[in-house]
Amino acid sequence: MAQEFRLPDLGEGLTEAELVSWAVEVGQTIELNQVIGEVETAKALVELPSPYAGVVEELLVPAGATVPVGTPIIRIATDAATEEPPARTPVLVGYGPEAAAESKRARRKLVTAPETGASGPDRRRPDASPAARAAARELGVDLAVVAGTGPSGAVTRSDVESHAGSAGQALPSAFGPAPSERETRTPIRSVRKQTAAAMVRSAFTAPHVTEFVTVDVTRSVELLERLRENPAFEGLSVTPLSLVAKAMIVALRENPSLNASWDEENQEIVTKHYVNLGIAAATPRGLVVPNIKEAQSLSLVELCRAITELTATARSGRAEPAQLTGGTVSITNVGVFGVDAGTPILNPGESAILCLGSVTRRPWVHEDELAVRWVTTLSVSFDHRVVDGEQGSRFLSSVAAMLHDPASLLAHL
Repeated sequence: MAQEFRLPDLGEGLTEAELVSWAVEVGQTIELNQVIGEVETAKALVELPSPYAGVVEELLVPAGATVPVGTPIIRIATDAATEEPPARTPVLVGYGPEAAAESKRARRKLVTAPETGASGPDRRRPDASPAARAAARELGVDLAVVAGTGPSGAVTRSDVESHAGSAGQALPSAFGPAPSERETRTPIRSVRKQTAAAMVRSAFTAPHVTEFVTVDVTRSVELLERLRENPAFEGLSVTPLSLVAKAMIVALRENPSLNASWDEENQEIVTKHYVNLGIAAATPRGLVVPNIKEAQSLSLVELCRAITELTATARSGRAEPAQLTGGTVSITNVGVFGVDAGTPILNPGESAILCLGSVTRRPWVHEDELAVRWVTTLSVSFDHRVVDGEQGSRFLSSVAAMLHDPASLLAHL
């Protein structure tokens, strides 16, 4: 009997998803919970497990299509014994059934995506990032003939562009249009669509205020150098962001109003007694802000590890929806781009976001003499409905003081 699998409810208020790629083909025998494809929502790129075992009869939706929840996407011929799928623990799509069924998943079988041209039953393509697949569609490149230089031989966007360039194809130029085109139109969907809606909602709902402070962080830079030599931090990314995050968490103890939210429906301010620290991360799919749960309970070593792992996961497009929701306060680092300061927009549902600018050597008055010191600019944007100017100023001043003299942080490392 043939069973149609409909795109499930993805949760978090999402009503549609882009079907990025299929991992199965017509005529292939698949197992229960085998990964059959990847879907990209406004929250994350997730794998889609099959609720049936059987033979693929038809792929009802092409790769690259945006599909509303409830749309049939694949038809699977099942045995009589498997017409009704076994009871499964309800979970968000892409994260599989209960842990006991994990071993039943077959390793994903990569096949040629429909957009790469004609394919046969034995035709396969290498693994590729979503950005590489998008570039392949734009440039008309067959991923199956591109040599991958990414992890485990995965094809990257630069691999696709290099292949297209060597084949004599005209590449989109960052410095001007190709002779045959004067405009480039990019469909807005998934993460970028969600980010745009969230930023508009935040900007026109919460009255933003931004304050700045420039501070000598030479002692913090020296502390970071010593910590990098400490065996406890081996293999971790020990950066100014790590210390800023720790100082921010400590400062929230005395300034809890910045770790709160505005409840419009009940006309209440909800102060959180835990910190789910959001870390803004630029990814090929757009800006995402995954958060570290219960960050207030982490030591500096644990916080460095959490930041390292979370940002790596986010940039790979594998952040789980649970990691992208539930944040209470956020931090963004524009300094990595060589930018001195910024006025960040609040993450919806939060009341504050701290911005770290570039840490550079500058002329500075130190002990009444002009010296070259490590200096940075911090800024904080906050919701003026929840946070008064005094509270926001005290918070920012507290963070700056701890970075100027990190000795006060030692008890919390």
